[in-house]
Amino acid sequence: MIEFDDYKVKLNNLRPKLDALADSLDLGKAKDELERLHAQIESDGFWDNQEISQKVMKQARLLESKVERYEKMTAEWDDLLTICEMALEENDDSMLDELKQGYDDLEAKMEASRLESLLTGDYDANNALVSFQAGAGGTEAQDWASMLYRMYTHWAESHGYTYKILDYLDGDEAGLKSASILIEGVNAYGFLKSENGVHRLVRISPFDANARRQTSFASVEVIPEITDDSKDVEIRPEDIEMQVYRSSGAGGQHINKTSSAVRLIHKPTGIVVSCQTQRDQFQNRETCMRMLRSKLIEIKEREHLEKISDIKGAQQKIEWGSQIRSYVFMPYTLVKDTRTGFETSNVNAVMDGDLDGFINAYLTCAATGTWVTK
Repeated sequence: MIEFDDYKVKLNNLRPKLDALADSLDLGKAKDELERLHAQIESDGFWDNQEISQKVMKQARLLESKVERYEKMTAEWDDLLTICEMALEENDDSMLDELKQGYDDLEAKMEASRLESLLTGDYDANNALVSFQAGAGGTEAQDWASMLYRMYTHWAESHGYTYKILDYLDGDEAGLKSASILIEGVNAYGFLKSENGVHRLVRISPFDANARRQTSFASVEVIPEITDDSKDVEIRPEDIEMQVYRSSGAGGQHINKTSSAVRLIHKPTGIVVSCQTQRDQFQNRETCMRMLRSKLIEIKEREHLEKISDIKGAQQKIEWGSQIRSYVFMPYTLVKDTRTGFETSNVNAVMDGDLDGFINAYLTCAATGTWVTK
């Protein structure tokens, strides 16, 4: 029964952390806001304006989910403590496995909620627009870009997010030259903003007959999908160049091949967005406009610019020295983030979408300002 005594101590030590989590999540404010929203929902004429009512309902659901998750954790803590006390009182060790599993699950949920409390940005709760671009190096870099594409789509699926392919341009022999996806779900941008930047690969090239070691680069751009129409952004028709082209994508596996794909070029900044998801050219253009608008707002606010015309449109070079993370397959296995110092030797797990360690480290460093490099 010693193990039950140990778990009772561990649970009592966990309780202050659970109480502190309520403050981190600002649950008091969340409950007050939820009460206000419920009163608004129950008021006469609430459904007269569908746009406003849908926004209020969405905000209420988010707050309800936050409160319910915390209340469920406190209930689980109570249940686990009861198990300990019953087992000790009755000298019954039959519930030990249930206790161990329950404690591990509760710790994991608390850690997930702790990370959620670090997501304080204006757009952290939004969907994420993720774009991939192969660097110089031909087939080798294009294959690396497709490996990153696979990594992030696996991460999305393992976390219950869904994703939509917006654009996909095949590589010349393998991989992809560029691609864009929309990852949908609460906090998708908040978690994935850590992945924005250049990613470096070191491996024995499968495309080299002499099996030489190669270094390849690809960039990942992550921006929030911004649907808030209150943001003041003017995109003048004369500033947009529209190109229409035929869709493509990995032998038709990704998307239907049509002639309705749309590419928009924002001439003042040089920003390019593409979409080929829909068969209808008009729908593709609408999606492109949403992507362009999101990019312009994100850049304007991130760089604290007064107006859209202040955006210079400078692109980060996809090359040595600009990487945020290195993935080494040979002569040893290591994935290391240059900003946080977080690393792991399990490169296969990372490529299968196990990115939580990197994301957690980034959010913690961002909250505390303890970066390895600036």
